[in-house]
Amino acid sequence: MKALLRSDVVIEAAAAIVSAYLRFAYATTRWTHVDRDKAQALLEGKPVILCLWHCLVPIAPAVWPREYSNKLRVLISQSADGELIARTMAGIGLGSIRGSSQKRTDPAKTKGGMAAFRDMAKWVRSGGSIAITPDGPRGPAQVMADGAPVLARFTKAPVIMVGVASKPCIRLKTWDRTVFPVPFAKGVIVWGGPFLADEDEDNTALAAIWGERLTAVLDHAESLAAEV
Repeated sequence: MKALLRSDVVIEAAAAIVSAYLRFAYATTRWTHVDRDKAQALLEGKPVILCLWHCLVPIAPAVWPREYSNKLRVLISQSADGELIARTMAGIGLGSIRGSSQKRTDPAKTKGGMAAFRDMAKWVRSGGSIAITPDGPRGPAQVMADGAPVLARFTKAPVIMVGVASKPCIRLKTWDRTVFPVPFAKGVIVWGGPFLADEDEDNTALAAIWGERLTAVLDHAESLAAEV
């Protein structure tokens, strides 16, 4: 049964269904943006590093301007779940780079981490943008790894934090409490930044600071979405 569920045909069919559902949910949600001016570089189609927590993967594509969909790629793990996510993102119109965020403990064990970093750096330097879930793919939830600061310093691209919330929504019983959008909801997108990585800042210290900022924009979005 497990082999059947991970077959190419089943994954492709599931991705088509999920992507169609998500497009419908995005289109029917009543979106409110907060501090959108902070995302000006993104809105102008300039290269940025977009950071969001892993729990927002199903809802996050709603933040990206459709006219620049060909300029964004999403960092997605090389796992079987990652394959489903990558195909779902493709169904929404977003490309992907496969690999995992760099971990502090043992970067050598990060699947495709170095190759993914090279691909992301090349993409950003060529004028593209990248979306990263810096606590993915396995957590701990809302703890930023060093990958985002390292990439920001290497490419000199601005980092934009984004928090997204919707009410009502479905909270999956996963390690990160994934947010799954529902149609005709109230949606809030809160922007933070842009931030640049200073040459003299320690990667781990900067990741901790940026992690707090990323949690702050998510908390703000959730509080606004909860208002009647």
